[in-house]
Amino acid sequence: MRLELRGITKRFGSLVANDDITLTVEPGEIHCLLGENGAGKSTLMNVLYGLYTADSGEILLDGTPAHFDSPRDAMHAGIGMVHQHFMLIPVFSVLENVMLGNEPTRRGLLDADTARRRITEISERFGFNIDPNAMVEDLPVGVQQRVEIVKALAHDAQLLVLDEPTAVLTPQETDELMAIMRDLAASGTSIVFITHKLREVKEVADRITVIRRGRVVATASPDQSADELSALMVGRHVALQVEKRPATPGEEAFRVSDLSVFDDNGIPVVNQVSFSIRRGEILAIAGVQGNGQTELTEAILGLSERVHGEITLDGMALSGHSVRQRLDAGLGYVPEDRKKDGIVGTFAISENLMLDRSFGPPFVRHLAIQRGVRDERARQAVHEFDIRAQGIDTPVGTLSGGNQQKVVLARELSRDLRMFIASQPTRGLDVGSIEFVHERIVQTRDSGLPVLIVSSELDEVIALADRIAVMYKGEILGIVPPDVPRSTLGQMMAGIAA
Repeated sequence: MRLELRGITKRFGSLVANDDITLTVEPGEIHCLLGENGAGKSTLMNVLYGLYTADSGEILLDGTPAHFDSPRDAMHAGIGMVHQHFMLIPVFSVLENVMLGNEPTRRGLLDADTARRRITEISERFGFNIDPNAMVEDLPVGVQQRVEIVKALAHDAQLLVLDEPTAVLTPQETDELMAIMRDLAASGTSIVFITHKLREVKEVADRITVIRRGRVVATASPDQSADELSALMVGRHVALQVEKRPATPGEEAFRVSDLSVFDDNGIPVVNQVSFSIRRGEILAIAGVQGNGQTELTEAILGLSERVHGEITLDGMALSGHSVRQRLDAGLGYVPEDRKKDGIVGTFAISENLMLDRSFGPPFVRHLAIQRGVRDERARQAVHEFDIRAQGIDTPVGTLSGGNQQKVVLARELSRDLRMFIASQPTRGLDVGSIEFVHERIVQTRDSGLPVLIVSSELDEVIALADRIAVMYKGEILGIVPPDVPRSTLGQMMAGIAA
């Protein structure tokens, strides 16, 4: 399928998200869209997929003008899309989510068996190991992403849009997805690939369109250097390597001892985990998504009920304390799922920035919100963290995923902390924003705080960590230095002890 976008313009009030964008995707081409958070990449693809209606411009498929009033129209035209933010219904099974919108029938009845076979076939091809009968709400974030990919492929898309599809995949799974993308392209499937990961762009793209602030600024080649591509994307030179001095750890500040977390059936999802972090040290936890990392960080914050073991911060026992008490004790926490656990989408930026400080100074005094203080601090945070929005009153749910993440990071890093915990801190961020976040994490370490990072990005783990703990099936398989070979880390993530 040949896709042409001609003069696409999309406005939201005074904000021009897409400004006269024109590009072409040839049959069998992997066409990459590069751009900062809020550059308009996802908006453009949402116009293509029928979620938004362009204010001007046209879409052509194989030379024929097309107009989509809904995703169903786009799907029937042969377009599939894997969204950056999951479009799954949590209370439905995998099978029901994949069937939704394109329900196979036989003699007037739903043909679930055909859909189940299709899911199994695609799952085996990707190595995703997905149970069609599993409830989506019970699946880890990484598995939910794989369900999105299976759903798009199950609808026999001739043009596939992938919006940050590797954000929650391991390096091995990412390599497998790259191989599948090349196979699909070789068979004639056109692919629009949105990512901020320059390694992936250079590895798999046939052509690159760079979008900055809603406009096409360049058409690039994957043969260009990562420095050149990042400069085109951000408009300035970006340091692609984390610059940090060797750690000078102090005394032990945080300890987890024999920590176990149990699911509703009494099965341990975290099994007798123990580790400690010293002041001025970053401990990074690596591992395939779904091996207990989420449950571990939630237990530390007090979000889990079925927990055994001890957690101490500066000698104070946190076990048995509420979430609010742990936050008041100085825990800063960035959750892996910002939309579910990090923000309130209908609240303004200014309101989200005071969520965990809404019970006292500086935001509340005599039971009244100090709006002047709140708004001034919000303006400072928007400037400091480069949050792209029309203003501090903008609902956070209308921001791009990367800008939502910046709001969460700004809230946590702008208050007095005694320890910082971040799960997937740069998920969905562009290279410029990643550079900023990494700098802030290193600054937090250098200020003398213990830092715990959970990331599925091996490059990020290796770049930030002073020590690396690898989790597998709820246990820490080993703690190794950051200069350990990547192959060794990959083996540990697969369950092979170092």
